Amino acid sequence: MKAAAKTVRLLALIVLVARAAPALAAGCSPAVASRPATLELAAATAPGTLDLTFLGHASFVLRSPGGVSIVTDYNDYIRPDFTPDVATMNHAHPTHYSLDPDPGIKLILRGWNTGTGIPHYREHFGDVQIRNVATNIRDWDGGTEYGGNSIFVFEIADLCVAHLSHLHHTLAPEHLAELGEIDVLIAPVDGAYTLGQHDMLEVLRQIKAPLTIPMHFFSPRVLEHFLNLIAGQYPIRKVESPNVTLSRAMLPKVPTILVIPPERGG
Repeated sequence: MKAAAKTVRLLALIVLVARAAPALAAGCSPAVASRPATLELAAATAPGTLDLTFLGHASFVLRSPGGVSIVTDYNDYIRPDFTPDVATMNHAHPTHYSLDPDPGIKLILRGWNTGTGIPHYREHFGDVQIRNVATNIRDWDGGTEYGGNSIFVFEIADLCVAHLSHLHHTLAPEHLAELGEIDVLIAPVDGAYTLGQHDMLEVLRQIKAPLTIPMHFFSPRVLEHFLNLIAGQYPIRKVESPNVTLSRAMLPKVPTILVIPPERGG
């Protein structure tokens, strides 16, 4: 009974945190109706595209057509071999944030309350817009850190890319309204430290992104377990390179899973 009451209180507080967030109009537009039947990756030299590289764990490099470089969940363990323009971080574990980021980074967005309240970003950097949707995480004592995680949304090259980071709960209607239409979803599929894999599958259904990229899976075995779970529900496309080029024109009609190998482990 105590556990059930605690769950009810947690869900109620999730909704309260979501409702406390300022009403931000999502900048993402609905995807065009004339999508290809299957996923067609863009050519690496195509103009107006998003260049995406999976560094490892939860860290990706996003490069805009205008040359802006972003690293997600920037940390001290998996870093690029260059200084990015922008770094986003989250608070769940040290593999998702750094206390000593490269001083050359021009914009650092910490996705948790650092003492001034839960952040609500809407940043414009070069040809990129970045905003966040705050969610909650379990703390080290088994409680809840409200607003301890942010889903960062990157509007790049006419695409809306959402990085779930260390998501610990399914999404309330308020979260989905803030997210808007998402084209590319980057989702943790470890099934333990974040959400159980069945709950993560529910999040995929909630967001309905045309393209989902799994991350945060620690080992090929965990990733394959997730892929077996969704087999028959989503088409699965695997590529051999940790780097892909994405565009709005290549978004498939049917929501698809794109498996990208990490450069340095999942």
